[in-house]
Amino acid sequence: MAAVTHVCTIDYVAKMLSEDVELLEAIISNDDNLTYGNIVSVYAGADETVSALTDDGITELKDMIGDARAITKTWHEFLDDFVDDAELVARIKAKSPR
Repeated sequence: MAAVTHVCTIDYVAKMLSEDVELLEAIISNDDNLTYGNIVSVYAGADETVSALTDDGITELKDMIGDARAITKTWHEFLDDFVDDAELVARIKAKSPR
């Protein structure tokens, strides 16, 4: 395994993947959703942290979301399983094609 030399903030990853940043934050809030070490906390001050992903984490997240979006029913089940925020789930589902 190669050494990690950079990470991308979750805001940047959301822009790269054209995804809702709150959705990505909700998915990675449970560190069991991605392989250990792919989610990194960056300390920007005493009480301020920013979530970031390694390149492998970005790929894993992109693949996970891509597979889930294949069928609307699968996407909705994915949201129900991976996102604990009911309002966010409802907002994302409302954007889904029927």
